Amino acid sequence: MEIIEAKSDEQINACFAVLSQLRPEINESEFLSKVRRQMLSGYQLLCLYEHNQLISVAGFRISENLAWGKHMYIDDLITDQQQRSQGAGHALLKALIEFAKNQQCQQLHLDSGVQRFDAHRFYLNQGMRIASHHLMLEI
Repeated sequence: MEIIEAKSDEQINACFAVLSQLRPEINESEFLSKVRRQMLSGYQLLCLYEHNQLISVAGFRISENLAWGKHMYIDDLITDQQQRSQGAGHALLKALIEFAKNQQCQQLHLDSGVQRFDAHRFYLNQGMRIASHHLMLEI
């Protein structure tokens, strides 16, 4: 397994096939520009490859706020549906935790859709806990 940060347009575009499994509403023709805009505010992509095939992708940012201090927020974390339960998600999450530690983050956070029961089981098995309810309002 190899984990790299996607920085070039080619590397970012390679993430679309896997990330679109989590975010099917995103159009491939808009993907690169959306990611580049997010990168202006600190968004980063880590990609896990196995045998030169992209298996897992994580989009995250390092931030600081009063509630959590310096923290990593994972916006997107997905393993290709054909490759799940083989350790790639665990390896990528472990790499994210190490990255957060190296950045002196005090916490790691993510939100997961209420319908994603398999993801919840995965996160809880990785030692995460449910710490709050995330509420939203369409505007």
